[in-house]
Amino acid sequence: MNGIIPLYKPRGVTSADCVYQLRKILHEKKIGHTGTLDPEVDGVLVICVGQATKLVNRLMISHKVYQGQILLGQETTTEDATGEVVKQKPVDKPYSDQQISTAMLELTGNIKQQPPMFSAVKINGKKLYEYARAGQSVERPIRDVEIYQFKQTESTIFDEQLHQQTIAFEVECSKGTYIRTLAVQLGQLLQVPAHMKQLTRTKGSHFALAQTFTLEQIQAQFAHGQTDFLISLTNLLKPLVSVDLTVNQWQVVQNGGRLKLAQNASEIILRYQGIVKAIYRHQQDFYEPELMLLKNDL
Repeated sequence: MNGIIPLYKPRGVTSADCVYQLRKILHEKKIGHTGTLDPEVDGVLVICVGQATKLVNRLMISHKVYQGQILLGQETTTEDATGEVVKQKPVDKPYSDQQISTAMLELTGNIKQQPPMFSAVKINGKKLYEYARAGQSVERPIRDVEIYQFKQTESTIFDEQLHQQTIAFEVECSKGTYIRTLAVQLGQLLQVPAHMKQLTRTKGSHFALAQTFTLEQIQAQFAHGQTDFLISLTNLLKPLVSVDLTVNQWQVVQNGGRLKLAQNASEIILRYQGIVKAIYRHQQDFYEPELMLLKNDL
């Protein structure tokens, strides 16, 4: 089985749990995903099956879109609602939409982030959350990430009794962005403790939430011999210029050879009998192998 599955990951399970379940459902060992979602985050988790696992890195670099809520008034150990409160400051007067939008704009563009201690980033062979759980501190790298859009999606909610304010937001960002950290950074600009209250990934690796399938839907379809949930590599790579190979050209490609073609594109897909078999990149006067997908059958 080869292709892409736009999966809906529910809250309360890990991305690895989803991969494990799909291996059992599809009886396929070669399965991977294109970007981890925290257990309490739901939404789009794009799964690569078979030959499509070779495309994981290519799909991971695409923009991602999230919608969620940020709570002003408390900061937690994990930077989200699952952690212990470590800082509190009552919000006696709600921040205006203008104040919030101005702070969001300041966090738009190229910004720097430090991964949360409760994250899977590896330092000296250990994941940060392993250090955190052991009560150890470790120097964390500073990352450059890109925030393409950060905006409010509706009016804020001010809780007069708890002295807290909740902001509904949407963010479009690059690979490697921690939305939890972005919530804390917004609070810092507003000079108030903050954490991410809730989060949903609404778009990832070119797929939107409306295009996803649940594990239950996939299991039901597969049990009846249907695979509507599986997107072929041919459909996935449609935007690229494609070349249909002759028998002789196919022989060359199977041996990893280069081709001289009339196309004028930096990257092309090569198809044999209508099925994607390779991605080639233009180098001087020839096209040379970039990614081989010789066993692809969809």
